[in-house]
Amino acid sequence: MAGSKHMFHAVMAPNGSEAALRLPVNRLTDTEPQLDLKRLRSYRLGRLRAELAAGDCAAAILVDPISIRYATGSRNASVFQMHVPMRYLFVPVEGPVVLFDGESYRATAEGLETVAEFRVALPLSHFFAGPREEETIRRWADEMGALVRTHCGAGPRIATDFGQSSAVTALREQNLDLVPAQGFVERARSIKSPDEVLCMNLALAVAEAGAAKMRAALVPGITENELWSLLHQTNIAMGGDWIEGRLLSSGDRLNPWLQEASDRMVRPGELVGFDTDMVGPLGYCADMSRTFHCGPGKPTPAQRDLYKLAFEEIQHNMELLRPGVSFRELSQKAWRIPEPYIRNRYMVLMHGIGMCDEYPAIYHRYDWDSAGYDGTVEENMTLCIESFIGAEGGHEGVKLEEQVLVTRTGVRCLSHFPFEDELLGG
Repeated sequence: MAGSKHMFHAVMAPNGSEAALRLPVNRLTDTEPQLDLKRLRSYRLGRLRAELAAGDCAAAILVDPISIRYATGSRNASVFQMHVPMRYLFVPVEGPVVLFDGESYRATAEGLETVAEFRVALPLSHFFAGPREEETIRRWADEMGALVRTHCGAGPRIATDFGQSSAVTALREQNLDLVPAQGFVERARSIKSPDEVLCMNLALAVAEAGAAKMRAALVPGITENELWSLLHQTNIAMGGDWIEGRLLSSGDRLNPWLQEASDRMVRPGELVGFDTDMVGPLGYCADMSRTFHCGPGKPTPAQRDLYKLAFEEIQHNMELLRPGVSFRELSQKAWRIPEPYIRNRYMVLMHGIGMCDEYPAIYHRYDWDSAGYDGTVEENMTLCIESFIGAEGGHEGVKLEEQVLVTRTGVRCLSHFPFEDELLGG
C-alpha cells in the first residue's frame, strides 16, 4: 500500500536536539505522532538500574512519589505521599519490580510493563498505623528483607530514601547494608531521553499558556493570588499535577525575591515577577520566570535597567553551557553581578530540571567555598538558568529564568515565552 509505513503513528524517535524543537500532540489520535510512553518508561527504569549497579547496589526501596513515578510511570496522590508514605517500590537491579499500594489502588499499576507485581502496602505512617506503627514497620522490614534475599542474595547493599529512623533500624536488622538512594536517582534523572524532552515541551507549553493568561489579566487592582491562580487553573485544566511554590510577587514585595503570592493588589506602573515551578502533564516540570510591567504607562528607566541586567545575566551564562564544561568553570566564568545586586542574588546560577528541580545545583562564585561542588555538564542534561536583580534595600527587582537542553554543541532553549520589549527597549 502506498504510504502504508505511515499507517500507525505510535512512535516518535527524534534525537535530543530535534526533540527540543518539537511539541507532541496531547490528545489521543491516529493521525499524528504520539509519545511513546512505553519507551519513555523503559529508558527511565534502565537509567535507575544502571546507576544502582554503578554504585554497587543490588536494589532500591523507594517511597518518594517522584522517584516511584520515574521508575514505573505510576502516580497516586503524589502530594499526600510526600508527607504520609502509603506506597513504596522495590526495584532490583535484576529481577521483578514490585509496587506496593492500597488495595483500592491496584489500577495505578495496570498496564505498566515496568511493574511485575502489585502487593498491598502496609501502613507505615503514624496517621494510618497509630500505636501499631512499630509493629507494622517490622512487618514491612521482614517483607523487604525477604524480597531482597530472594532477588539479591544475602547481605547486599540496598539504596533507600525512606529515612524514618525506625524503618532504617528495622531494615538493618535484616542484615542489609543501607545507603541513601537520592543520589542514584538524581544522577539517573539528570540525563534526558528525547521522549523526556518532548514531555518537558508539553509542560512548558502549558506554563506558557498560563503565563499568557496572567499577562492579559494584569491590570491595576488584581491581586497577586488572583494572578497566580490563573497558572494553577491552566495547569490542572490541561492535565498537570501541581505547582511547587507560590512565587509571584509585585511592587515592593518583589525585592528580595522568594516572597510568596499574597492578597496584595497590583498598582499601576509596578513590576510583577513570577516563577512557574509547575509540575505539568506527564509529571514533568516547567520552570521559567518572567517579569511583567503593569500599565497604564511605560516602565521607568530604573525598571528597564533592572530588566536589562537580568536579561544580560541569563544570556551570558547560557552561552557558557556546553558538554564537558565543569561546574567550577561555570561558576568562575559566570556573569559578574554588579555590586549593588550581589546580596539579593538568586541562590544558584543554574540547576537541573526534570520531573522537579533536581541535580545539579551550580553555585555563584560567592557561595562556592561554602556550598559549591564540582561536576561536569553532559549532553542531554536539562537546566534552568536563573537571574534575580534587585538592590539591597531597593524597591523593586526583576526575576528571569530560561529552561534549556544541553546539546552536542551548546544549548537549545526550551522555554519560548517572549521577554518584554518595553522593558528591554529604551
